[in-house]
Amino acid sequence: MSTTPRTVRRAAALLVVPVLLAACAPDEPVDAGATVTVYTGRHYGIESVFAAFTADTGISVRFTTGSDPELRERLLAEGANTPADVVMTADAANIALAAAAGLLAPVESAALRAAIPADLRAADDTWFALSRRLRVVQYATERVATPPSSYAGLGDPVWAGRLCLRPSTHPYTQSLVAALIRNEGRDTARAIVASWVANDPVYINSDTDMLRAVAAGDCDVTLANTYYLGRLRTEDPAFPVAISWPEQDGVGAHVNVSAAGVLAAAPNPGGAVALLEWLATDGQAAFSAANLEYPADPDVAPAEVLIGFGAFTSDTASVRELGALNGAAVDLLAEVGYE
Repeated sequence: MSTTPRTVRRAAALLVVPVLLAACAPDEPVDAGATVTVYTGRHYGIESVFAAFTADTGISVRFTTGSDPELRERLLAEGANTPADVVMTADAANIALAAAAGLLAPVESAALRAAIPADLRAADDTWFALSRRLRVVQYATERVATPPSSYAGLGDPVWAGRLCLRPSTHPYTQSLVAALIRNEGRDTARAIVASWVANDPVYINSDTDMLRAVAAGDCDVTLANTYYLGRLRTEDPAFPVAISWPEQDGVGAHVNVSAAGVLAAAPNPGGAVALLEWLATDGQAAFSAANLEYPADPDVAPAEVLIGFGAFTSDTASVRELGALNGAAVDLLAEVGYE
């Protein structure tokens, strides 16, 4: 009988566990059967995914939710006394900032390396993407015949008074602007974001509400994550908003990720590694489908509604740099008066 790639990955995970545990906590006894505690900023559908992990492995999961920055500050305050084993974020910049703060331990895992492409994990293996979030142009199908095909296109004066955007304080906005800085250079990125501001956008702090505003005619174009449209299309297949995949002749659509890492102070590093490996392999489809995100593993098919959005080119090369460029993005947004 031939061995499938998924089986190979699972076998690799079992073979390397002793090495992983030593790498994550060389001075700590390993109890892979103890409860794994997760601090997670990515909370949609997480209960069912953790329940499936427990059913599959016998390892219990206890989790606490909060925003990515809140959880990072909590971990910094708890220090070596944290009860958490894993931190999971809804944004690439925030997992990179956790690593930069020394909160994460490198994980040597053949299973994770096989499942997660190099662009979607830290160079030192302190964190691994578990799903991809595409932030793209979305438009009213009933009123827009020719939508923008680039992020810069949203600054065309034709969209004046017709644009909805998420506020500058939101990580999704900051990471998109960080990617623009990386790909276009600071001056060009500044000009692009300034052109959005010049179009007098309506700022709405919810992707779902922005898409509903587009459908209702309060604006005609927006920038939103694809899974929000996936949810609305699941509820109503005729929901009158569609995606215009941006930058398809260039670097591709902006990619952000849900990602996770094992904490350097994890009380149960063995269980933590087991959870990450399961989420990247046997649980990869369930984890990504729970929030209608694209899997991080390119060999795993996305949910049917996402397949219906069509093929696209994505900018995975920027993912590792979003944390380092976060400060520059925040400064740029303030300079141009982006609210």
